Amino acid sequence: MITFPNAKINLGLNIVERRADGYHSLETVFYPIGLTDILEIVPAQGPDSTLTTYGNPVDCPVEKNLVMKALRLMQQHYNVPEVDIHLYKHIPDGAGLGGGSSDASSTMLMLNEMFNIGVPKDELARLAATLGADCPFFIYNQPMMATGIGNILKPINLSLKGLFLYLVKPDVSVPTKVAYSRVTPAHSTSPLDRDVKADVSKWSGVVKNDFEPSVFAAYPQLASIKADIEAAGALYASMSGSGSSIFGIFNDVNMAEKLKGKFPSSTDFVILL
Repeated sequence: MITFPNAKINLGLNIVERRADGYHSLETVFYPIGLTDILEIVPAQGPDSTLTTYGNPVDCPVEKNLVMKALRLMQQHYNVPEVDIHLYKHIPDGAGLGGGSSDASSTMLMLNEMFNIGVPKDELARLAATLGADCPFFIYNQPMMATGIGNILKPINLSLKGLFLYLVKPDVSVPTKVAYSRVTPAHSTSPLDRDVKADVSKWSGVVKNDFEPSVFAAYPQLASIKADIEAAGALYASMSGSGSSIFGIFNDVNMAEKLKGKFPSSTDFVILL
């Protein structure tokens, strides 16, 4: 069985407060995009499960990979036999795009279907939350308003269909812990789920990512990339998650395509939303 785990972007990201458990409460809109990895799962040829990766290098021991963790989690709770997994990595890592979480959630969904387990999505999402805060989103894989630590999800009626996304991942890694350590939590004065219902051209200065001020101060090249995307005519531009990917939303594919290759030592994509 083969599937194509997709990435997400964050539309707005408000860091509301630091919790007693050390995590942060946030508000964000997760939006799925058509940038994908490739995941194949087949019955194991040997006595043990295997994971083989291709494409972008994966610097992680097999058993610590989220895909294998997802398999072991399913085996712990349900009658799931050993399998061989092949994962082609195309979504950049360390980009705020959720590639690893998407792979893990797709693994759970595939195993559920392959072996006719019949676990409802809500139950899969509850289990997926033990793997990572944004894993539950990829179980549903539709636009969601997320609160809590990103694990409390509510569907939001939002469509960017017909617009174009320019997405760039610079050769910069922003450690998530570092990003959180430098942000100042504050309650939002404007409801994000209302703000994103406005025309995209109205989002600038309203739909904000609270990580940007501190991350941009530490990595000024990210601020420069965002400014260049805005100057190229983007309706809206932002960093996704805690970075380091930057995206712009365009209503003209040619304007987006003109940015391709503009930023050295970066990987970039133009995606129809």
